Amino acid sequence: MSHDHAHDLSKTGTARLAWTLGLVVLYAAAEVVGGVASGSLALLADAGHMVSDAAAIGLTLFAMWFARRPPSPAQTFGYYRAEILAALVNGATLVGIAVFILVEAIERLSRPVAVQGPLMLAVAVGGLLVNAAGLWLLRGSKDGSLNIRAAWLHVLTDALGSVQAIAAAVLIWYFGWYWVDPVASILIALLVVYSSWSLLRQAVAVLMEAAPGHIDPDAVRQALSAVQGVQEVHDLHVWSITSGFVALSAHLVVERFEAGSEVMRLAESCLVDRFKIRHSTLQLDVGGACTQTHHDVH
Repeated sequence: MSHDHAHDLSKTGTARLAWTLGLVVLYAAAEVVGGVASGSLALLADAGHMVSDAAAIGLTLFAMWFARRPPSPAQTFGYYRAEILAALVNGATLVGIAVFILVEAIERLSRPVAVQGPLMLAVAVGGLLVNAAGLWLLRGSKDGSLNIRAAWLHVLTDALGSVQAIAAAVLIWYFGWYWVDPVASILIALLVVYSSWSLLRQAVAVLMEAAPGHIDPDAVRQALSAVQGVQEVHDLHVWSITSGFVALSAHLVVERFEAGSEVMRLAESCLVDRFKIRHSTLQLDVGGACTQTHHDVH
């Protein structure tokens, strides 16, 4: 099943997420110490972002574990949506952090503070290396899970934040431009908002049961209508339960009830082969009569 595939990706990504979490926690502590010692707001902002990353990755790991619980009579689809809820929380957290950084940076622009450029540079370079390691660990799983993609985006924005901090540290060290520190913080905050928007939009789309972005419902309708024996397709619905788990339901109008089994076989093959939809519920309508089949390809 397609959701089995997503489940396998989750299991593969769990160990990588755990390693990334350890790296982020260790270096967040180092950045706090470095930010206080150097007087750099950019480092403290990046440290705060890394702390949120640790919380987000921890939430991701919990959601992935929780989503593996089997379905129950009350939760017939299981707990797959826990991953999407975690992704939504992570995206909202990113926006909150960005607002906090913006407020602090704007305040510091009016009162520049002396910053130790060499220490700031050393800590920022270390942060970039740690974030690069996290991106490498998560690279193979981010496209198969919206939740892992959320964690990957956290780490990516941290990496770019470290680049900003490195540039600011060099300018402070060589030219004494202390105003660069809050400016770098503002750029980091804008970067965080930009990266979180797509994540929030995708999470909300799943929760609102919108059609997955990579599937055109009109193309699905046309493909089903072209199946031999199908006269009409109506009540077509395509939605995502979680990342990689697409579900579909539809009514197929046929001329003869006797041809129903062959129509079902062809329709299900079409959905799997052309659209990779392996979880479908199709109902046959013949005049006033109807029959229904639930299809889940293993």
